[in-house]
Amino acid sequence: MGSSVVLATAGYDHTIRFWEATSGICYRTLQYADSQVNKLEITADKTLIAAAGNPHIRLYEVNSSNPQPIISYDGHSSNVTAVGFQKDGKWMYTGSEDGTVKIWDLRAPGCQREYESRAAVNSVVLHPNQGELISGDQHGNIRVWDLTANACSCELVPEVGTAVRSLTVAMDGSLVVAANNSGTCYVWRAMRGSYLTTHFEPLHKLRAHQGYVLKCMLSPDVRQLATTSSDKTVKLWNLDGFTLDRTLAGHQRWVWDCVFSVDAAYLVTASSDCTARLWDLSTGDAIRIYSGHHKACTTCALNDSAIEGRDDG
Repeated sequence: MGSSVVLATAGYDHTIRFWEATSGICYRTLQYADSQVNKLEITADKTLIAAAGNPHIRLYEVNSSNPQPIISYDGHSSNVTAVGFQKDGKWMYTGSEDGTVKIWDLRAPGCQREYESRAAVNSVVLHPNQGELISGDQHGNIRVWDLTANACSCELVPEVGTAVRSLTVAMDGSLVVAANNSGTCYVWRAMRGSYLTTHFEPLHKLRAHQGYVLKCMLSPDVRQLATTSSDKTVKLWNLDGFTLDRTLAGHQRWVWDCVFSVDAAYLVTASSDCTARLWDLSTGDAIRIYSGHHKACTTCALNDSAIEGRDDG
């Protein structure tokens, strides 16, 4: 991992914790009094971290001793389940159980755009082209929101009525994966069509876990897919044939979240067992355990990119 690493975790104990990735020492704790924290995301330039709660989003400074958020976003009416940033940090997107996907200009107050999914939104990802948001909801719908046309350009329903729990899009835009509550991952090849809209060509259906798949994440080098589950494990799948590379076992409860290091050599995971773990993917060993949360740790965020301004997913 690079020298300038930002690693943070959060969850149900109303705290956000920053960690020294290699030593495992927690060097800063922020209080998030309003609610649990559902999701964290760090800006590409490593200056800000967004914490999504219920129903607010708070933005904190990363390199600061200021315990207060610098901005609060109050437009959702229920749990905020997804948060992310445009690559240059100009705007932020969120998804919520209130059924909406929202876009917030970081240089102006309020919500600039809203898309209606008509069911609780569980996951939202930004296509690397920066022009499309992809959302997955509780009813099993996946929708592509074309930000130029300001409309839904595509709709997929892999399993009617089975909640889409997590979405991930490859850094090169070549693949999209959706994980659902039945333990299945659907993989599509993302094709660029006319008018620069994405078309989805079904590629593979992966029976990943017996339990829920809570998070799926494509590696930055687009060679592996990580899936985390209610079965307490994390699995790494080889995208060349969708074979199982290895199973990461060690968490004692549900594994809610994961994030790759930028070189795809390490994975950080967050679990209901109150810990986060750093895994060496060459061996499958947990080389560091981050202990300090008093309740379920449900989200982890990592930015170890060496290039300022690089989009680190």
